[in-house]
Parts: sequence; C-alpha cells; structure tokens
Amino acid sequence: MDEQKISVNLRNEELNEEIKTLISSLPSDKDSSGKDVSKYQGCWYTHHALQAVLSFQKNFKPQDTDVIVASFPKCGTTWLKALTFALLHRSKYSSLHDHHHHPLLSDNPHVLVPYLEMNLYYYSEKPDLTKYSSSPRLFSTHMPLHALQEGLKDSTCKIVYMCRNVKDTLVSYWHFFCKKQINDEVISSFEDTFESFCRGVSLFGPFWDQVLSYWRGSLEDPNHVLFMKYEEMKAEPREQIKRLADFLGCPFTKEEEESGSMDEIIDLCSLRNLSSLEINKTGKLYNGRDNKTFFRKGEVGDWKNYLTPGMENKIDMIIQEKLQNSGLIL
Repeated sequence: MDEQKISVNLRNEELNEEIKTLISSLPSDKDSSGKDVSKYQGCWYTHHALQAVLSFQKNFKPQDTDVIVASFPKCGTTWLKALTFALLHRSKYSSLHDHHHHPLLSDNPHVLVPYLEMNLYYYSEKPDLTKYSSSPRLFSTHMPLHALQEGLKDSTCKIVYMCRNVKDTLVSYWHFFCKKQINDEVISSFEDTFESFCRGVSLFGPFWDQVLSYWRGSLEDPNHVLFMKYEEMKAEPREQIKRLADFLGCPFTKEEEESGSMDEIIDLCSLRNLSSLEINKTGKLYNGRDNKTFFRKGEVGDWKNYLTPGMENKIDMIIQEKLQNSGLIL
C-alpha cells in the first residue's frame, strides 16, 4: 500500500522544465479521454508519458538477455504478458496450478511485467531495477519501435509485438479509456473516439504507424523482433505459443509437449482463468486502476456490435491506404 501511495504522489509532481520547454514546441491536441497530448517523433503521448519515455531513453541500461513485450494499447497486452512470463519461468514452477507458487495466480500480469514508460520511468527518472535482476528481465511498452530502440542502445535483447484488428482495438480502447470505471459514465462518445482514432490522435498512436514500425522491424531483424497477431493467437494458440517459445530461446521439449505443459500454460493464461482469480477481481494496480478493467470480452469481431457500415468502410479505407505495399494484412 505504501508503494501505491508513493506512486500516486510522484505521478502528481510537476513536469520538469526540459519537458515543459519541449512540449511548448510540439504539436498538441486532446485525446478522446480528454487528456492533453503532444506529438513527439511521430507519436502522441500524454505529457507525463513523454517525460517517462525520455527518461527511459536517457537512463535505461539494457541487458542483452532482456525481453520486451510491446503492443498498442488494448491489443491483447495483458494476455501476451501472462504468456511470456509463464513461458520464460516455467522451469521454476513445476506445477503451474500450485496456488502457493505461481506468481500469475497471486499477481496481475501488469505487476509481473512492468511498463517502462507507464510505470517504472513514469514515477522516477532513474527507477530502481535491482528487483528485476533475474535473467531474463521482462519489461513491457506501448512505445513505437524507434522510440524503444533509442533506449535499448543497440542491445540484442528480444522484442515481442502483438497487434490486433484495428476495429476490435478501437472498441476495447473506448471501453478502457473513455468510460469511467464507476457507473460506466461516458467520458467520450464512441463516435467521437472513432473520429479521433481515424485522425490518428490516440495514446501512442497513430495506430497504423506503430504497427508498421514493429512489422518492418520484424522483417529487418526477425531474430530480435517477433510480430504476432491477436487473431492468430486466438485461432491457433498451440502453434503460436510454440512460435513464441522458440523465439524466446526456451522451446518446448518433446516431453513437455506430450505431458501437456503447453496446454497448461494456455489454460493458466486464458481470459477465463485470469479474470476468475481473486487478485484480478478485487485488486488494484500501482496507479489505482482496478485489475478487473483489464479483462473484458477478449473476443474477435466484437466491433460488429459498435461500428456502423459507414464507420467500418471509413476505417478499412484508412488502414488499406496506410498499410499498402507493406506486405502486412490486418
């Protein structure tokens, strides 16, 4: 609890002078949740997040064994964190469902895999990373690849990126950022959020620019950047988790595959299981957000309940134009 109080106090501290000066020179807008955002190196950040990104870039000391889980907000981030954590640490926890041992049963994935810019460097210019000393260290980010790489300083660490269909992302984004947790009060209508998203003004957006940064990175350096799709993970979890384990350098042995280890991890990290845990029903994160808000539907195609045919056509046209000639199909 003390750590939570400290975090909230730090969050309310004023921005430093360097950031204030920088912000005054940048394009500015408001995102759909009403937050002031500034565009830096092609990406929209809240002011405190931008300060954190710059602190990370300046002060982070990468290790070559680090693993970074990356995504645009609301693209299966929580799920990917859980899967990556479970895969990398599976030798430590012989029985995945032992309530006394597996951290995923008593901690939210966002605590186990902290954000660089929305947690660690958000609250401190030089956070203490000694508690993440075990190798490999596991962190996460919503930054585009070029911003992340500036802080990695040519390290050979591995980056796993998860993307998702833009329309489902938009619906999940609206539920998470544009509705208050208490009584579902709407901060921004779905229509307004849609228009803002189409203009590219969203946290860590534009969506298509971020997705393309990691897509191109995965083509240029497939040994260090893995590009995954949420829809493929839902459709073929065993194939995708195997692909992820291979990339991370901890492939499943034949014995593990035959003993059901892969299926145990898939089950442990499932939305059904994680959302049913006490920590995720009643717990809160360091920033005061309820853990349960990270677990909604997780469905593919839920956007059909929200977008009009005109909206669908508009956003499809934007994505088609932005991704043309990239080889990426979303």
